[in-house]
Formats: sequence, C-alpha cells, structure tokens
Amino acid sequence: MRKSVLGLSAVLLSTLAAAPAFAQDEPTPAVTVTANAAVVSDYRFRGISQTNKRFALQGGITVTHESGFYVSTWGSSIDDYVAVGSDQELDLIAGFSKTVGAATFDVGVLYYYYPGSGGANTDFFEPYASIKGTFGPATAKLTANYAPKSSALTLDGVTKEDNLYVAGDLAATLPDTPVGFTAHLGRNFGRSFLTGGYDGYTDWNVGATYTWNHLTFGVSYVDTDKTFVSSNRNIGKAGVVASITAAF
Repeated sequence: MRKSVLGLSAVLLSTLAAAPAFAQDEPTPAVTVTANAAVVSDYRFRGISQTNKRFALQGGITVTHESGFYVSTWGSSIDDYVAVGSDQELDLIAGFSKTVGAATFDVGVLYYYYPGSGGANTDFFEPYASIKGTFGPATAKLTANYAPKSSALTLDGVTKEDNLYVAGDLAATLPDTPVGFTAHLGRNFGRSFLTGGYDGYTDWNVGATYTWNHLTFGVSYVDTDKTFVSSNRNIGKAGVVASITAAF
C-alpha cells in the first residue's frame, strides 16, 4: 500500500510539473476579436450632441491580426437632424497599429455611413493618425483626423468643404483599483457642416470610470466654446454624460 501511494504521488507530481509547460506551449491566436455594447445618456461627437441630449444605444466589434492590421465597425443611434432623417450612424474602420517601446502608432481610415438618409449625400471618409505613449499607469494620446473636401460637409449645398480635427487625450488609473480618470481637448479647423458653420471650435471633457468584471461605468463633463442650436436646444452646451459599457 505504501508503495502504491508513493507511486501515485510520483504520477501526480509529474503531471503537475508538466502542466505549466503545456500551458506555455499554447499558441497565441493570429486573429483576435473584441466587442462592446453601451448605453449612454447622451451621444456627444466632438462635444456636440448627436441625440438631442437623449439616450443612445451603441456597440462595436473589432478584428485584429497579429501583424497589426485591423478592421472595425461601430454604431450608434442618433437624432434625425444629424444626417437628413437618418436615425443611425455606422462607422466602418480599417487601420494598422504598431507598438515601438512605450509608443503606439496608429493610422487608418474611417467611413461615416448614415443608412436611411433618403438618398442625401451624408456619408464621408476621414483618414486619421495617432501616437500614444504609456507612462506607468497613465497614457497620453495625440490624434489628427482629416476629412477631405466632400459634398457631405457642405454648408450651402454647392461648395464642398473639408475638416481637420486635432485632439489630445489623457487617461490614468489609480494603482490596484478599478478607478480611472480621463481628460480630452480637441479643436476643429475649417468652416464646414461639422463645425456648424463656424471657422472652428474647441471641445473638452473630463471624466471618471469604474470597472467591474466586464462592465465599465463612466461619467464625464462635456463642453464646447460655441453655441449649436437644434430644435431650440443648445446641443453643444455643457452637460454631464453617463455611460455603461460591456466588453466581450
């Protein structure tokens, strides 16, 4: 009996010793898929409400290859003043991301698609580039988006307009806690539909997040330096936006 117990112990020890090696031998998938779904109290695009300061449902999915190439789609409910009657925004994205040391470079193109806009020319492309640096628990990111001249950005229905958007973002987490903080400052350049006819405007926000399991609860204060009126409401006025996001 003693010999049997010792023999079984040897088998168990051998199995346990082999387990980590087996786990380490598992290959890293060449393609990863991530997704998210969210409910927000107000969908703000560069500081301007796209839902007339009402709730929105949002969601997205991203497929990333180990080389750094990725494709993504993201959608949100919107109000009909955004794109001539459409009540949906669908963003189609393709890009390439590469991390070198503490810096991550990202370039790509984004296509804004508004189904149900009654045949109106509302869709447009927007190439982008960004660089993000990580410093301990904090990250800093600088982004530039440029939308070439397009009929979708026209103000008078005749002249094509373009738009440049430059933004800086900061994010940090409290060590060993699920609490995070964010800050954003952006500037639109060019007189187009995206700037409400102004030569440009600035938007900013500060916020906090709390992550629990796959859920992230967020709250932020959002504002702009201009007045944007729709349905007798200033949709660019300062406000608090709350959100619940699930990651998969």
